[in-house]
Amino acid sequence: MVYTPQRGCASRSTQAMLKSQIIDTTAVPDGCEFQLVQHGSDWTVRVSGSILMSSRMHNSEEELAEHGLSRAPVAKRVLVGGLGLGFTVRAVLNRVAADAKVIVAELVPKLVAWNREHLGHLNDHPLNDPRCEVVVGDVFEVIRKQPAAFNVILLDIDNGAVALSHPQNQRLYGWRGVRACYDALTPGGVFALWSAAPSPRFERRMADAGFEVEVLRVSARKGSHARHVLFLGKARASATP
Repeated sequence: MVYTPQRGCASRSTQAMLKSQIIDTTAVPDGCEFQLVQHGSDWTVRVSGSILMSSRMHNSEEELAEHGLSRAPVAKRVLVGGLGLGFTVRAVLNRVAADAKVIVAELVPKLVAWNREHLGHLNDHPLNDPRCEVVVGDVFEVIRKQPAAFNVILLDIDNGAVALSHPQNQRLYGWRGVRACYDALTPGGVFALWSAAPSPRFERRMADAGFEVEVLRVSARKGSHARHVLFLGKARASATP
């Protein structure tokens, strides 16, 4: 997640001298503590002391939106699982039509509040866009309860194909979760998942659920050798298998 400071912001050398500030904290039901931390113009969300997301590294989140949308024949209804710092939803809003609907499902209420109160400037305040609807809750339940409802499902939750910050996310990565994603798509729809690392097992699981699978390695941030993984699955244009 690379955030490039705007003109007038602190230089790199000045930033290095600044101290990190904990702006807010929140506890989630499974016991983890989330912290919103500011360091100059950089923002991070930490889970139990470890960085979960950072405004300095967001290229792969934006590519999740780009590749997922580019493979879909239509993108009138898009589900984004995981709000993060808002980079994925902004990338979606920049690419869909004026009459599209973008639903963002976020499990942590405070993360939504932080985006509204502290982080909106990073991405031109995407939650204020009239096309955007925020659902505070488990994205798995949103997917499970809405068959054939979405043209594109983009998931950027936790650490990818293995749940780290929220153990309950693991059910999304099992066969039933992947199949629920398939069933929630319209014919020819696209499911795309961000992951920190490859997972041949998850790739096979997507194929078993009925997807035509593609796996891409993309830069974690522009100019970096670090790579993240995108799992892309296209649903059949005909009847459910």
